[in-house]
Amino acid sequence: MAHAAPTETQQNTDPAEAIVHVIPWLIPVAGAILMFLLAFIAVMMA
Repeated sequence: MAHAAPTETQQNTDPAEAIVHVIPWLIPVAGAILMFLLAFIAVMMA
């Protein structure tokens, strides 16, 4: 009367692996936003 335990195959997804394909887009966009923000601050202070 032994029953086989159900085996669930869960793939453990690493959070870093989930976003690594976005990094080539994310870094330039973040840099552009930061440059415009700093330029806006510099213009407003002048």
